[in-house]
Amino acid sequence: MTGEKTASASDVMIEAARLRKVYGRFAAVDGVSFTVRRGEIAAFLGPNGAGKSTTMKMLTGYLTPTSGTARLAGIDMAGDRRRGAALLGYLPENGPLYPDMTPSSLLRFFGEVWRISKRDLRARIDEAAELCDLGSVMHKPIGCLSKGYRQRVGMANVLLRRPDVLILDEPTTGLDPNQILQVRETVKRIGREKTVLLSTHILQEVRAVASRVLFLCRGRLVFDGSADEFLAAGDPDRRFYELSREGEKAPAA
Repeated sequence: MTGEKTASASDVMIEAARLRKVYGRFAAVDGVSFTVRRGEIAAFLGPNGAGKSTTMKMLTGYLTPTSGTARLAGIDMAGDRRRGAALLGYLPENGPLYPDMTPSSLLRFFGEVWRISKRDLRARIDEAAELCDLGSVMHKPIGCLSKGYRQRVGMANVLLRRPDVLILDEPTTGLDPNQILQVRETVKRIGREKTVLLSTHILQEVRAVASRVLFLCRGRLVFDGSADEFLAAGDPDRRFYELSREGEKAPAA
């Protein structure tokens, strides 16, 4: 089941156009097409091995598609990755952080690496820290922080360049319930101004933060619709199971 969304070209911030990634005879991603518009939070769902991470890596320009096109704000990420990367904040599941640094020193370090002017850097650090609610831990060693706070430090780091698009890979994996709620609140705050693609296995995330659901199975898109449409069928776990079975039965693209 797929649903087409209409949007002006200027509103489309993430676009996958018949993306395909093949390793030998195995198609990890097989003809996936979707768009995510400015201001949307899209949950990227699917069973293990569905092709979500591979798709996200093509969207970030980290992987080159076998065929098809990945675009951010109309920029082909295979053809002009540097320009596209300037618009992107990407947080992998285990983003690199330096445990001996404080959030303040880490953000200052990366701001200097990215050549943000000293005049702007202080304001940007304050802005990212406020958005991610880091005020109470800014001067504590990152290695002493909870995993939930470390995730929020990672988010603040990718926000430092003020990207238009955020791609988040399993940002709440391994967190306790309190930390999950804190990270979800951060994602919702970010989503008020940014476009967010959020890979997750946690179905409560859909209800909590997402306006849109994209469901992948065996490298193919089997659902593209609103979060309300996804949840309207009743039990989300059952819906996940049914879409997984639907994807397994679908013919190759």
